[in-house]
Amino acid sequence: MHSDSHLNVIAVFCGSKTGTNPVFATDAVAIGHWMAKKNVALVYGGGSAGLMGILADAVLEKGGKVTGIIPALLLEWEVQHRGLTELIIVDDMHERKKQLYSRCDAALVLPGGFGTLDELFEIITWNQLTIHDKPIFIVNSDGFYNALLQHIEQMKKEGFLYQEALDKIQVINKVEELDAYRTNRPRPLFS
Repeated sequence: MHSDSHLNVIAVFCGSKTGTNPVFATDAVAIGHWMAKKNVALVYGGGSAGLMGILADAVLEKGGKVTGIIPALLLEWEVQHRGLTELIIVDDMHERKKQLYSRCDAALVLPGGFGTLDELFEIITWNQLTIHDKPIFIVNSDGFYNALLQHIEQMKKEGFLYQEALDKIQVINKVEELDAYRTNRPRPLFS
């Protein structure tokens, strides 16, 4: 179990595209700069495109550490980032996620597509199954995740979710909210 006040490595899940709203890229840069300033290492999917590349570049330009984990299958598709502190090539997507989860103290989710949601829901499920016990931060950039959060609330209301897993999820609107989390654990979102 990881102490919530010790966020030394954060796994970030986000899109290999930038999306249509410029706020998504702005938030990725702000998070990358915050991570480097706070000496929090980034572990992520290893790509150079989209929000993934923007985030990694932001951490690196401020002197932070970045580990990318990419399956051999995606080396050309996602175009691996060539300037990382460390790039780990794995056999498949499952091994990528396993490595991301095992190397982090917490997970942070920026806007993204199906892959991002897959990573989010798998880490929530692994918390639920007590495979690990890690906080999960959803960055709700310009309300991007509002509909998903409403759906999660509906799933809870209909009796399909475990409160213990929900207690590990926090929604933030700006990166500075992570500072407060490191010292005072906020009230669970779905309580």
